[in-house]
Amino acid sequence: MAQPLALVGQGRSSTGSTLDVDTPVRIASNTKTFVAATVLKLWEDKRIDLDAAIGPLLTPAIDKLLQSGGYDTARITVRQLLSHSAGMYDHAADERYLALVLSQPERRWTREDQVRLAVLWGHPLSSPGTAFHYSDTGYILIGDIIERITGQSLGKAVRTQLQLDRYNLRSTWWEIMEEPPSTAAPRARQFVDEFEASKLDASVDLYGGGGLVMSTRDLANLTAVLFEGKLFKQAETLREMLWRGPHKGAENYRLGMFVKNIKGQDYYQHGGFWGTVVYYAPATGIAVAGASDNQDALRRLIAIVEQAVGIEASPDL
Repeated sequence: MAQPLALVGQGRSSTGSTLDVDTPVRIASNTKTFVAATVLKLWEDKRIDLDAAIGPLLTPAIDKLLQSGGYDTARITVRQLLSHSAGMYDHAADERYLALVLSQPERRWTREDQVRLAVLWGHPLSSPGTAFHYSDTGYILIGDIIERITGQSLGKAVRTQLQLDRYNLRSTWWEIMEEPPSTAAPRARQFVDEFEASKLDASVDLYGGGGLVMSTRDLANLTAVLFEGKLFKQAETLREMLWRGPHKGAENYRLGMFVKNIKGQDYYQHGGFWGTVVYYAPATGIAVAGASDNQDALRRLIAIVEQAVGIEASPDL
C-alpha cells in the first residue's frame, strides 16, 4: 500500500486564508500524468493503438494546421506524443506565450489557437521518435485525440476512464469543463512574481498540458493509486506506461512521468509550472506532493519534496 504525503508552502487561498493540504491549486503540467493514464486506459480497452499515426485521429483542421507547419502527422505516433519524442515545438515554453497571456488575462483561448502559435513560432525539432523534446503542444494534441475517441470533453473523459469518483478526491476537477465539488475549498491564489496568475482564464493551460485543479492531498493520493496499479485492470498497462523508448533522452521520461535514478533507485516525478510537484518512490511506496503559491519557490519546493520521499538534499540548497 502506497503512503501518500501532502505538503504546502506558505500561501493564500482566494479568500486570503493560508493554504493547507486540502486547498485546491492549478496543477498545470502535473495534469499530463493523468492524461497519459487516460490514454493507457483506452489502450487497455483496445480503443486506441499507441503506435498509430496521429493524423487520422486528430480534428481535421488541427491536422491540416500541423502539416502546414512541416509536421508529418502520418509518421508521428500517439506514443511519441506521450513520451515527448514527436519533435513538437512547445508553444508554452516560448517566452512570447507567457507575455501574451499576461497581456490578455481574460481571453478564452482555444486548442487550435495554441497549436497555431506552435506552428507560427517554431518548427519540428527532430524527426519523429528520435529525441526527447518536452512539449505542452504535444499533450494538447493528445487531449484532442481523447475527446474524439470518447465523444466527451477531456475533463469528463479523464474522470470517466480513470473512475476518479471512486477515490474520495474532495478537491479535484477540470476547470471550465467541470464544476468544483461541493467538498472543495476555495481555489488558491497562485503567483508569478507579483502577478496573480490564478486570475488568468483557465484556457491558457486547459487542453491536456494542464487543466486539472487538485489539492496536494488529492495529488499525492491519486499518484499513489496510479502506481499501485488501481487505475488499470491489468498490471501490463502500468508497465506499458513506464515504457522507455529508444530515442535520445528517453532515460528521463516515460509516458506522462519523469524518472530520476538516484543510487540505483528510480523515483517518478512531475511538476507543474505554477508551483506544484509530486514524487513517487517505488522502493518504499511513498507518494509526496507539494505546492507553493508562487512559481519562484518551485525549485526549493522540489528539494523539500525530494527530502520527504527519501532523496538526500543537494548541498547547494
